[in-house]
Amino acid sequence: MDRHGGRSRRDRSRSSIPREAGIEGIPGRAVTPPMHTGKQADAEREQTRWIRTLAIPFIAASALMGGAVSGAGAWLVGLALLCGPGLGLAALLYLTFTSDTNRGAAIGERRQRVVVVGGGFAGVQAVRGLRHAPVEVTLVDRQNYTLFQPLVYQVATGALSPAEVAMPLRTIFRRQPNARVLLGEVTGFDLERSEVVVDGLPNADGEARLAYDTLIVAGGSHYSYFGHDEWQRYAPELKSLAGALEIRSRILAAFEAAEVETDPQRRRSWLTFVVVGAGPTGVEIAGQIAELAHDTLRRDFRWANTDTARVLLVEASARILHGFPESLSRNAAHALEQLGVTPLAGHRVVDVSADEVAIRTPDGEVEQVAARTVIWAAGVTASALAAELAGKAGLDLDRAGRITVVPDLTLPGHPEVFALGDMASVGSSDGAIATLPGVAPVAMQQGRYAAHLIRNRLRGRPSQAFRYRDKGNLATIGRSKAVADIKGIHVAGFPAWALWLTVHLFYLIGFQNRLLVVLRWTFSFLTRGRGARLIVASPDLN
Repeated sequence: MDRHGGRSRRDRSRSSIPREAGIEGIPGRAVTPPMHTGKQADAEREQTRWIRTLAIPFIAASALMGGAVSGAGAWLVGLALLCGPGLGLAALLYLTFTSDTNRGAAIGERRQRVVVVGGGFAGVQAVRGLRHAPVEVTLVDRQNYTLFQPLVYQVATGALSPAEVAMPLRTIFRRQPNARVLLGEVTGFDLERSEVVVDGLPNADGEARLAYDTLIVAGGSHYSYFGHDEWQRYAPELKSLAGALEIRSRILAAFEAAEVETDPQRRRSWLTFVVVGAGPTGVEIAGQIAELAHDTLRRDFRWANTDTARVLLVEASARILHGFPESLSRNAAHALEQLGVTPLAGHRVVDVSADEVAIRTPDGEVEQVAARTVIWAAGVTASALAAELAGKAGLDLDRAGRITVVPDLTLPGHPEVFALGDMASVGSSDGAIATLPGVAPVAMQQGRYAAHLIRNRLRGRPSQAFRYRDKGNLATIGRSKAVADIKGIHVAGFPAWALWLTVHLFYLIGFQNRLLVVLRWTFSFLTRGRGARLIVASPDLN
């Protein structure tokens, strides 16, 4: 107040500052604003109006540039705009002209067309790796989902449901505008015209052709019956979701048949399970069947004694888990025996029928085992797409049907064509050929590498040869039982089991699937139950 009882010019300047300038009164307390002159206050109000006026076109420009600013980039631009229009404009221009999406994608210029065949580990990683590149990606698969194969055996034994180990491809790529999913089966390649032949389209419109600038083929593999494909009728493979559901129905139906069987010998055959192949998949499902019979189901049946169930694990090599150190193989064999599994190392299956399995012992004798349920997890052969691709490129296949690629994972003479995953062997500059293990990390690393190489080509940058980084091997055997070989460090028992759980949860796609699997595993661990014991197929029990 001045000496005349009125408000001074300074007081009037204080009260004239609007709330928008950042000063708000607090009831019951006096708020002292900063000491500004009237001209300073007018300047602040003018600056605020300019910020608001310029922010709107900047944000609109960000939206119009579409893929130029990714999710993280949009946050950066928004944060910079809050700090001032000049900084926001600088951030927007930086992201616009440094983004891979806009590099080389000028108005009127056609984007590179990348066709990816196969929605497995390699294919999904390749498409994801191109999400910011100035390309148009088309992913072709005969299934509309990607499958987390390391956990398929748990579907086959009722521990998990199918939707918990699979994710729709369209869900994965719904936020990737440059990716398109096409449901169909690739039946051929035209390398001269740079086209992929696709059949089995959902609209039954016949054959279609997709043109490409870069082709990535990741067809995967399937188990080999060593020239006896007729065995597949009696011994389904554990490589697909359909196979897992069929195996689950056969296992559960065998226990149901034993419940109503009156003949002791026939009941014994119903309760005998043969798993062919003692790699990680064979070991894991054998342990799960033993736990199912001797633990989960022991109180569920009245006439069938599930404790008498036999699980035979047949392996042609000298020991189970031959890809692991010998000490871990012995540890795994001992853990399996504790669960009730009989490992038969050095034995070979020579015949499979509806009710018997012929097994040759190391001495050369053939033993007939009465068994109604046989599961095949032995031998691997590449997808038929490898032979199709090799025929068009004039290349040879190895004994497992794999095609040999050069160190950058492309076909010799066709640098625009990649072959990834289980269907390819990698050659080196000195002529040596490396056969990498058929595990998920190999395919994932190759998919990421192919995407990285394509991005470098668009930038005009050189790329190094592919190098697989082996992070170790893991195999679970049963409840709190597993083995792990992590860069020469051997772990067994509960620590290896906990590590196995953590690694598989990390690589599982989708937060929802991770959450559901954790809940399933927790419930199973606490109650020893399996909530997905449903017979959904109609297995031939005779």
